[in-house]
Amino acid sequence: MSPPGPTSPLPCLCLAGPTGTGKTAAALAFAQALAPRRRVEIVSVDSALVYRGMDVGTAKPTAAERGSVPHHLIDLIEPDQAYSAARFVADAAAAVAAIRGRGHVPLLVGGTLLYFKALFDGLDAMPPSDPAVRAEIDAEAARAGWPALHARLAQLDPATAARLPPTDAQRIQRALEVQRLSGRPLSSFHTRGPAPDTAGRPPPAALVSLEPADRAGLHARLAARFDAMLADGLLDEVRALRARGDLHAGLPSMRCVGYRQAWEALDAAGDGPLDAAAQALLRERGIAATRQLAKRQLTWLRAMPWRTVVASDAMDAPAQTVAALQSMLAGLDAAGAERPQESG
Repeated sequence: MSPPGPTSPLPCLCLAGPTGTGKTAAALAFAQALAPRRRVEIVSVDSALVYRGMDVGTAKPTAAERGSVPHHLIDLIEPDQAYSAARFVADAAAAVAAIRGRGHVPLLVGGTLLYFKALFDGLDAMPPSDPAVRAEIDAEAARAGWPALHARLAQLDPATAARLPPTDAQRIQRALEVQRLSGRPLSSFHTRGPAPDTAGRPPPAALVSLEPADRAGLHARLAARFDAMLADGLLDEVRALRARGDLHAGLPSMRCVGYRQAWEALDAAGDGPLDAAAQALLRERGIAATRQLAKRQLTWLRAMPWRTVVASDAMDAPAQTVAALQSMLAGLDAAGAERPQESG
């Protein structure tokens, strides 16, 4: 693979990890540690934070947090629009270039590992099969039938749908799976050449990963996090989104964890209040989906063996993360990869 070109955001500081591991807090701690000598700006690597009006269920950084440290790639589009990994790479490159132009330090932070992989490896390789996503598609087919999913595919990827009969379950499933994992239609991959040979190359980025040493502890935190979202008004937020009239359950925005389960609960209740049983079911499904998301994120991270892992459940996890990022920044500076100017 050739070195990053002038529009590439790499090499760069990156902070990743599963949902609920404290990435935002660690990133803010790093920014505070560097101030006032150098200023950090955060570039979000999160496929849900791009949507406007989706704040509670995405754990979007608060106004105070965004005011203390500049954040980018948040609230870019409406929930009825789509956002792809290819667009993320272009947007991230532009944001990083602008941050560097101001003499500041860009820090890419988030849990959408497909986006990180697109930055590190490019977009040539088609995403591998994801059993969880396939199970979701199978469940939808059991409810609606494969012809209905073929019709949905025709909206998302007309070129692929045109060459598949409505009963070709295997190929419809794969096409929908690729679109969900990558944000791109399957047909777009057929126009690209083979992925470049990346064997033997140095690590593509300075990556710190917050990962739990105790999976049970993470599960408890995810349950508490989802409970907090419900208490903070997740259902009211989804009710407001439904009231817009231009959204439906098949959109990528409404397939985000938490929003999908809340939408289904409101469908069953006819947009009325949820009784105790419905609330309990929503909580159970939301927590289960969040756990599945964290498991997929950890699987992605294990495919990046060059990352620096910090135990997210350690008492001093933020301090360890700050130290690791400071060390990496010093290395980038020494290598001449980053030349930020002193901010006044």
